[in-house]
Amino acid sequence: MSVSYGGQAVLEGVMMRGPSCWAVAVRTPEGGIEEVVRDVTSPMKRHRIWRLPVIRGVIALGESLAIGFRALAISANVAAREEDEEGKVVTEITRGQIIFSFAIAIGFALMLFKVGPALLTNWLPIEGTTWFVIVEGLIRVSVFIAYIGLIGLLPDLKRVFQYHGAEHKTINALEGGSELTPERVQKFSLIHPRCGTAFLLWVMVLGIFVFALVGRPVWYWLIVSRILLLPVIAGLAYELIRYAGKHQENRVLMTLLAPGLWLQRLTTREPTLDQVEVSIRAIEEVRRREAGETPSQTASDARVEVMA
Repeated sequence: MSVSYGGQAVLEGVMMRGPSCWAVAVRTPEGGIEEVVRDVTSPMKRHRIWRLPVIRGVIALGESLAIGFRALAISANVAAREEDEEGKVVTEITRGQIIFSFAIAIGFALMLFKVGPALLTNWLPIEGTTWFVIVEGLIRVSVFIAYIGLIGLLPDLKRVFQYHGAEHKTINALEGGSELTPERVQKFSLIHPRCGTAFLLWVMVLGIFVFALVGRPVWYWLIVSRILLLPVIAGLAYELIRYAGKHQENRVLMTLLAPGLWLQRLTTREPTLDQVEVSIRAIEEVRRREAGETPSQTASDARVEVMA
């Protein structure tokens, strides 16, 4: 049985995840690479019910968000950290600041991509449930694409998108059986069918069909339905992306999923060899841990933390 790896771009780095652990590698302000390795304790390993279709998608989404937030926190601390002349850390982002930032980010995303489009459509003179959910879905997708396009203009986000490209190239190289060197990995595609960008797009598209079952309730139930049904839609989208990842040779399926693949052009940029090196370091640490080896410390300026 083949092992599927996933990842996420973070601030000046990449997080890579395997079945039982994840690792984040970050380029420090001094030019070195710091690595942090963590084990994954998934409830899907303990109870069969959590491995059922759709339900496993909800669990996987929750795990991905939790790991992603932790990886972002690690990268933010590395980027913001300053040391005095003796090498002691004098500035570091606190846990409270990180939690507050993530809470604001989640609330903003729900308002912008879920609640906002629903309320805006509700104010429009639209008759019938079918047209209502279609227009709502079109508004939601349009806002999503416009948002990605705008944030991609920010210099700091451009670098994150470059690391996103490095992550995709590394996984494509690994799945293609290539040697993981920056020069070889750089030749691979920026696009991958299991990308989170494609997942988010299909969450919005599948939402049209799910919300059609709800109809057009009053505005406050409209808001509640958009939030409470999100896990169900995410579970369905997970199954679709998971199936696509295992059947990349199916041309009909790839044609249907093409919009999600095209959208990745907005969230990935061609990385530099230095950025690809960081991505490779992250996946190598995951593979070592999966193989039961002690994470390496190949660079003198790299720090590896391992916690059970």
